[in-house]
Amino acid sequence: MPQKLKFAVSQSRTLSTLQETLDALASTTRAAAAQGVDLILFPEAYLGGYPRTCGFGATIGSRTDEGREQFLQYFHACVDLGDTPLGAGDDWVDRKLPVARGGEYRGDGTREYLERLAKETGVFIVTGLVEKSGGSLYCAAVYVCPRLGCIGKRRKVMPTGSERLVWAQGSPSTLRAVTTRIKGVKLTMAAAICWENMMPLLRYSLYSQNVNLWLAPTADARDSWWALMRTVGNEGRCFVLSAISCVKRKNLPGWITDVNSTSSSGTAQHPVSNGASSPVKSPGRPSAHGRRRSTFTVAEEKHEVVLPWTNEVPHSSESAITLDDDTTAESKAAPQVTSTSNPSDSSAGEDFVCRGGSCIVGPMGNVICEPLWEVEDGGLLITEADFEDCERGRLDLDVAGSYSRNDAFKLTVEGLDITPPP
Repeated sequence: MPQKLKFAVSQSRTLSTLQETLDALASTTRAAAAQGVDLILFPEAYLGGYPRTCGFGATIGSRTDEGREQFLQYFHACVDLGDTPLGAGDDWVDRKLPVARGGEYRGDGTREYLERLAKETGVFIVTGLVEKSGGSLYCAAVYVCPRLGCIGKRRKVMPTGSERLVWAQGSPSTLRAVTTRIKGVKLTMAAAICWENMMPLLRYSLYSQNVNLWLAPTADARDSWWALMRTVGNEGRCFVLSAISCVKRKNLPGWITDVNSTSSSGTAQHPVSNGASSPVKSPGRPSAHGRRRSTFTVAEEKHEVVLPWTNEVPHSSESAITLDDDTTAESKAAPQVTSTSNPSDSSAGEDFVCRGGSCIVGPMGNVICEPLWEVEDGGLLITEADFEDCERGRLDLDVAGSYSRNDAFKLTVEGLDITPPP
């Protein structure tokens, strides 16, 4: 008897607030349910937001006050699932962690919202998010079952490039696959987030768990991503779902686009999650660290040049000068700070900062749904999958079994059992 289920990949963008994004997730999930979808995947960092284009005021040896304010607003926008900084694993899943006196649950209620939605629609939900725990942020993915609620959550073990400035590293123990049955079909699923898919040993740790549904929420909109997803499907003999946001510059969240706005009083005003505004010290004011400033940064178009500080600072109407926040200067010599954004780009904002590229691949690396490009809202890829195709593919290739030479090659992962889960 065919083991068929219907899956969906949502190409969705993060909206201005967490509640708006949750409501959009709910609307998309209900639309998928109306079409008989059993499981839906949302993009990397969908809840909380992917900080695309953000520099957070950081260069080597320097962090600006404006960048710290941007990080504050990003931190406010992210999700609190009530987990611990180290990750409580099964204790978090089973709700064994203590709840604050007088509280109904740990966290900000996002977990409970997703569980109610999954139960209401009957759709298994997997979504990327950025969760805050303690004082750190973690890029994560959560698995939400209609019957059991959250049955697992994992954190990205290796943030990419400048993501490492704002995202902490997750524990490899969270790479444990999760299992469930939908309409009698057994699923063994695991998420590899974005460039984790480029880590060969990480991929093998998931292949070893006999995964038949590979989930790849991502922020990589390059053409090469499609080839990688086809490789994973072919190597793993598994179905591959990959979801990414598509967004135009004008639709980036406010904590990205408003960070350079200043009031007439010279104090920057930044939106926070409760709708209030928070005044911060203008980057143009002298710092109080007690050292004379040694460098300044000249920003022209899209380039920044760090120059030594002198008594005379060059100024032009086409450049922006910012000061190193780790040093100080006499107020009489402090240059005027202006926005580094390109006015023509910011006024139009029609260019795509991410073109999308959500896709679905079969267990022989075969094409099911090609990448979806430049569809910002309403992109929903749906397919019916026969999971016996995964077993058919094992006739000639099981990279963690008959084709592994596991008598000679072995992989161990600290804190992770890579044998197939029950």
